[in-house]
Amino acid sequence: MVRRPWELSFPAEPREVAGLRRVVRLHLKFWGLPRQCEVAELCVGELVTNVIRHVGLGTRTTVRLSMNGTYLRIEVSDPECHALPKRATAVVEPESGRGLVLVEGVADRWGILQGADHKVTWCEIATDLTAPNGHGGGLRVDRAESMISLYGAVASARAVNASRLATAVAKEAVVDVIVDLLHWMEAHGYDADDVLDTAQVRFDAGL
Repeated sequence: MVRRPWELSFPAEPREVAGLRRVVRLHLKFWGLPRQCEVAELCVGELVTNVIRHVGLGTRTTVRLSMNGTYLRIEVSDPECHALPKRATAVVEPESGRGLVLVEGVADRWGILQGADHKVTWCEIATDLTAPNGHGGGLRVDRAESMISLYGAVASARAVNASRLATAVAKEAVVDVIVDLLHWMEAHGYDADDVLDTAQVRFDAGL
């Protein structure tokens, strides 16, 4: 899976934050990173809120998602290089978005880059990927990958497996295969319900 950098520009306004969080969630699911959605949404919301609070309502802002090795990197840039976000505390600002306290608490690392005419506030979130363009999901996804390759080889060779398992054992094996495939679909950004619906239609049609 190739995860190319993605970015979106928008006016920094409170009403934009909820929609932005949804777009980030959809994009990360497409990237096969559903486990990072909750933390990424929180970080994006807090970083954009900092722009609104410290730079100004309506400031032209850009959110960028990319991979830094196996880390998900989130960057929020704005045109004000001197108005730096402050590390507020929940005690001082209980209703202000809590500044960078939450970002610092949930992200693995964060920082600020200052340019001549802009600044970038960034954070990085660890994933379970083995490579930037690899997949996560662990053993089940690995097994599904191997099984899919085997299915391809068997189908192309028109081979037939003549071995027979006891009914109960076979049923458990089938359940395990389905669960592994659901993990594989999630790891590769597919919607499991859509795929299952398509499979059911083909099954009912005898295809």
